[in-house]
Amino acid sequence: MGPGLYSDIGKKARDLLYRDFQTDQKFTLTTYAANGAAITAASTKKNEAIFSEIQTQLKQKNVTVDVKATSDSLLLTTITTEDLGAPGLKKIVTIPFPYQTAGKAEVQYLHDYAGIGASVGLNSKPLVNLSGVFGNKAIAVGADVAYDTATGNFTKYNAGVSLTNADLIAAVILNNKGDSLTASYYHLVNTENNTAVGAELIHSFSSNENTVTFGTQHALDHLTTVKARYNNHGVASALIQHEWRPKSLFTLSTEVDTKAIEKSSKVGLSLVLKP
Repeated sequence: MGPGLYSDIGKKARDLLYRDFQTDQKFTLTTYAANGAAITAASTKKNEAIFSEIQTQLKQKNVTVDVKATSDSLLLTTITTEDLGAPGLKKIVTIPFPYQTAGKAEVQYLHDYAGIGASVGLNSKPLVNLSGVFGNKAIAVGADVAYDTATGNFTKYNAGVSLTNADLIAAVILNNKGDSLTASYYHLVNTENNTAVGAELIHSFSSNENTVTFGTQHALDHLTTVKARYNNHGVASALIQHEWRPKSLFTLSTEVDTKAIEKSSKVGLSLVLKP
């Protein structure tokens, strides 16, 4: 609906350039219980460390309850209520255990000409975050601000603008309290084989450094997609993703530093299984 949320500004380009690229080994398995609850077990091997989690999701009418347990003894419960009294209004409450002070309550509202999000920490001196986007499907302007009531300081204030037409999306975002500027674009070249190209420029005002990343994707067939990216620091990445059955994905990705070719390349593997 409309311009979406602030996090949607530049999302198409970010997904093209960064989504599914990884250098770890990850396995995810989802099953469904008789009452309709989805149970997902995931394990990720990063270097020599292994991180695991198990998540249960149950939907009842417009209420979704997620309970996640991780290998570092964290239990996270998230309750999401859709269309809370009005279409497009959503409430999200996150309750962690044993670190209750990290809990958060959030409200999101999507309208044809606006997208508003507000969150507050569930403690005596919470972090308050407010974001808003105004416009339509063609042009959107937004801001994202966070205020720490414990210190009395703004911890974040970002702003962005997005331009969208039938096959091209361009975005400019000011991040890190105005210290960095990100400009990105996404161009859908061919809808039949989902061929797209994208680029991102990140400029740091404090260090006067630039990072430029180019990327592309192409569907070999309706089940297999290849992606590649390269940045001005000489890092090249590529992946191939195959949907061997509905919602079950096998992804193989690799990364190599072309300026230090003598070093071994990094290889990532992801396997997602859903019934």
